[in-house]
Amino acid sequence: MATIQRISTGLGVLGVVLFFAAAVRGIPHGAAGRESPAPRQAGAEAPQVVDAQIETRVVSGALAETLRGIEAQADKAEWLGYSVAEIAGDRTVCCGNFNDGYGGCGTCRLEKENGVTSRTPQKDEKDGTVELEGSRRLVVLFRLEAKQVMRIREASENCTLDAGGLPFLWLTGVKPAESVALLADFVHQATFEGHGEHELGQGALSAIALHADPSADRAFASFVAADQPEQLRKHASFWLGAARGKAGFLMLQKMAKSDPSSEVRSQVAFALSVSHEPEALNEMIRLAKEDESAHVRGQGLFWLAQKAGQKAMGAITGAIENDPDTDVKKKAVFALSQMPKDEGVPKLIEVAKTNRNREVRKQAMFWLGQSNDPRALEFFEQVLAR
Repeated sequence: MATIQRISTGLGVLGVVLFFAAAVRGIPHGAAGRESPAPRQAGAEAPQVVDAQIETRVVSGALAETLRGIEAQADKAEWLGYSVAEIAGDRTVCCGNFNDGYGGCGTCRLEKENGVTSRTPQKDEKDGTVELEGSRRLVVLFRLEAKQVMRIREASENCTLDAGGLPFLWLTGVKPAESVALLADFVHQATFEGHGEHELGQGALSAIALHADPSADRAFASFVAADQPEQLRKHASFWLGAARGKAGFLMLQKMAKSDPSSEVRSQVAFALSVSHEPEALNEMIRLAKEDESAHVRGQGLFWLAQKAGQKAMGAITGAIENDPDTDVKKKAVFALSQMPKDEGVPKLIEVAKTNRNREVRKQAMFWLGQSNDPRALEFFEQVLAR
């Protein structure tokens, strides 16, 4: 995910996974002490919660009606949470950070505005190893205040949640499909025009993406339909690649071929690059070669370079030779500069020596100059000696 963190592609903070917080009014709270972890109750699937007054409640009716009833009484800030099965994958969802590679989370300080993690080494990491098969439960959190949901966040079940002294209600018996339906309402009500981490729609979207339930795929199919807002389709495409596996890839493939917006299709190229499905690379190559938009072809080339490999190299060098748009050719040269040096530098030298397009040769020379590679220096010495 390091590449994701380096590049902004119009989604704002893409690597951000938002947490869900909520509150309860008029409910007698337990006597859990400040800074004391909540005791785990049999069948409650509760995470460790500190600095909170904690109450557990079984959901007996519909989840949406339960939330509305709690919301109607939530004058002051409080938190509400529950857990659902998390979709398979090696990841940690921790205080607003989504990371490939499943590991320990530490303490999530839910009342911190930036959602930072205070992380301590887990016992399985002290010998240099990271636990890859941990809890597969996703904790969904809502923060309620002034009788409305103010924030939506989520965390892995192995995270400790610091509620900042606020009341905390833990719900049990939540049905995953009802959770998806509830969160989907927040997604459809959102505008997705801003980039702040407090937007309810973004938090709901990321939480749905991590649900291990078929209803999550159906929800995403509705989010990326052509009649949905462009910003929603762009945001949703990222999660299709990052979390939804084969079903997500198939939706991305359809978007790559049929979405009417070149901006959305360029975002799909990025989403394909973070997918772990083996077919994703072929679809990236098709985008880079065949999309009608030069912008989309260029984005496809860029993200292909991040994937590297012989197939990617062939598509990039093919674009340099054959794409009719000089700007796409130049983007392909840049893509070569992003390849591992032992692959990219020789190809850049070859382009600088032999390409018939003067602008393309200049671009190759420029990126060779940025490489700090001894082979590039030797090439420049040869050129200057002529």
